[in-house]
Amino acid sequence: MPQLMEMPSLDFTSDIYKDAYSRINAIVIEGEAEAHSNYIDMSAMLPEQTEELKRLAKMENRHKKGFQACGRNLSVTPDMEFAKEYFSGLHGNFQKAKAEGKVVTCLLIQSLIIEAFAIAAYNIYIPVADPFARKITEGVVKDEYLHLNFGEEWLKANFETSKAELQEANKDNLPIVWRMLNEVENDAKELGMPKEELVEDFMISYGEALANIGFSTGEIMKMSSYGLRAA
Repeated sequence: MPQLMEMPSLDFTSDIYKDAYSRINAIVIEGEAEAHSNYIDMSAMLPEQTEELKRLAKMENRHKKGFQACGRNLSVTPDMEFAKEYFSGLHGNFQKAKAEGKVVTCLLIQSLIIEAFAIAAYNIYIPVADPFARKITEGVVKDEYLHLNFGEEWLKANFETSKAELQEANKDNLPIVWRMLNEVENDAKELGMPKEELVEDFMISYGEALANIGFSTGEIMKMSSYGLRAA
């Protein structure tokens, strides 16, 4: 039986680590800021869910502050300009869907894709994080499962009327995720987060969410394959 390779211990104080962390930390801060804004926007689109969506938005804002503290703890300045550009594809598509009143597309982008992306990243990061960031991230990931569940439950209850739009939104947005994973492959590796594990964990979380909503295994395989060859 082959022996598992031990990962060399990470030097959280090295210039190489801090340089990579400046972009990864910025991404999680911007991701939580995007989520806060998106949930506020959706609270106006789904009046019957306004209070719950505002509650989720507050949680995302709290997460953002937690990750800002993680950067300060390592004396790293997050590269927010990089992060805003990094999220520009999903941000633009969300804003376009909001302007067109496409709440199903908005839910897929925020409550399924972004949440599953965050869950994958946080799950892979926790075992290799510095002690301060590990504690913060462990608390955050528990909340993200609740956020993913909100989108699942709403879309499950409205599955028949949402299905075609979900498939179209998946086709438009999933390739962006694969490009995003490619863009930070080297930085993530410096933090002890192999791209292969990020892809696998994302596909598991995203696929489970699609299954819970009502898609068949065949439909999920087809939906999950969009843009995957680029990953």
